Amino acid sequence: MDVGKLPNDVLKKIVLDRFKIRNKDIIVGPSLGEDCTAISFDDEVCVLTTDPITAAANKIGELAININLNDIASSGIDPIGVLVTILLPPKTNYNELEEIIDEIDKMCRKHNIDVLGGHTEVTDAVNRVVISVTAIGKGLKKDFIKTSGADVGDDVVLTGFAGLEGTSIIANDFEEYLKTKVDKDTIDRAKGLIEDISVLKAAKIARDFGVTAMHDVTEGGVLGALWEIAEASGKGIHIIKENIPILKETIKVCKVFNIDAYKLISSGSLVVTCKNGEDLCKKFIENGINARVVGKIIEYEKVVESNNKIEELEQPYSDEIYKVAIKEE
Repeated sequence: MDVGKLPNDVLKKIVLDRFKIRNKDIIVGPSLGEDCTAISFDDEVCVLTTDPITAAANKIGELAININLNDIASSGIDPIGVLVTILLPPKTNYNELEEIIDEIDKMCRKHNIDVLGGHTEVTDAVNRVVISVTAIGKGLKKDFIKTSGADVGDDVVLTGFAGLEGTSIIANDFEEYLKTKVDKDTIDRAKGLIEDISVLKAAKIARDFGVTAMHDVTEGGVLGALWEIAEASGKGIHIIKENIPILKETIKVCKVFNIDAYKLISSGSLVVTCKNGEDLCKKFIENGINARVVGKIIEYEKVVESNNKIEELEQPYSDEIYKVAIKEE
């Protein structure tokens, strides 16, 4: 099997189709494109999500907290806490563990959430540190937003920039190699993009504006997330590739490793569908968040248009970040 998330068709056939929801209080269970489960408590909802960090070697404490909080926020609900599991290979030293804990604490303080518990273990079952986080949110049921809510005619809005998280991971993990290929200022700016991978602010703006669906962009990149929001909603999608914002730092870094920035892990970006995308983009921009209308929800086909050519928008496969690791080795 390829490294990374299972392809969606395989995931559905082997994993998701095995699980049937038996409890009437479960609003959302395991399904394609839905990153969170939601449990009903009268007028309120408890939202949970879980994800590991496996594609990065540096800043993994920050990444682990941010990507899970992003999932909760993308459901329209505010996160309140996390459970953290840390698996350490025997070669790890105490300073490395302390650095990870400091990063986790820093992110929790920044977003005013609590570490609720977890597990820390040294094991020879892993050859590098693995962090898995479960995040929990609580809010009003009326505020809860599914990935699967997009409707025909909705505008598709993207916040942030394609490949933002992947650019930062590559710059932090492969800095010495990049120094032989691109200028120092580009590397420094790319490394600093890790400060921009939270979508909590953007998700609140979208929720309050009134949107039909939200989905944060992770493995599979922007094109993968666009496919997933359409697939989850049972609709088609028409994307204009030239409308997808991308930073020059990402273009340079991706060129070095010959990878596709539009299929590169992209926490810090949020896909939103709504009835009046231009008005929502104005709201985002007023609040210092880059945003553009990149397409439209349509009846059936999933397509991407570029240079007046229309091609099928394919389901996401192994993220481009794993090609970097293979190339560098």
